Amino acid sequence: MRQPNNESKTKDNRMASQKSTIENPQSKICRSFAGAQDACARRPATTAGRVLGAFTLVELLLALAIAGMLLAAVAVAFNASAINCRENEEIFKTINNARQAMFRMTTQLRTADPVDPCAPNNECSLITAGGEDITYRYDSGAKKLYLVTNSDGQQHVLCDNVTAMTCTKNSVVEDTELKVKSVQISMTVASGDMQRTVSTAAVIRRNLN
Repeated sequence: MRQPNNESKTKDNRMASQKSTIENPQSKICRSFAGAQDACARRPATTAGRVLGAFTLVELLLALAIAGMLLAAVAVAFNASAINCRENEEIFKTINNARQAMFRMTTQLRTADPVDPCAPNNECSLITAGGEDITYRYDSGAKKLYLVTNSDGQQHVLCDNVTAMTCTKNSVVEDTELKVKSVQISMTVASGDMQRTVSTAAVIRRNLN
């Protein structure tokens, strides 16, 4: 009776040892996956066989150089734009002053009584409709256009930055008297490196037939 019991125990021990040696497929897969994760964690990231690392010092210096050149180009463009804007504003103010001076001249010339036909080309002398004796004179040395009241010799600046001005008088002889029919005025103004020329003309209405 004891012998069968020993044999059955021996068989049970053998079956237990065989079961212990047989691995569960699922646990085997889990252990393999965990091992792969550990290996990936220890190994640096790669792309197509190339190890991905940080930027080198040479790459950083190259990036800084390129950024510096771009910033310098932007600064130069901004500075040029600011200078151009300022020059345009200054020449606009200068031209506006010249046009206002010429508008005053032509208004008084149209209603003038006599205009001096013998005045030089840089001057225009006349008697206004109100009887005032005045002269518009351009001074090339000072580059200014003056309004001179001939009665007291006072002069007032009408326009600055004038580089050239001519008053061309068209005269005719009537009853042995030389009369000015019209006056053509040309004025050149400058601001910095920019120059502009404005022109106008005025007909003396009192001398029209």
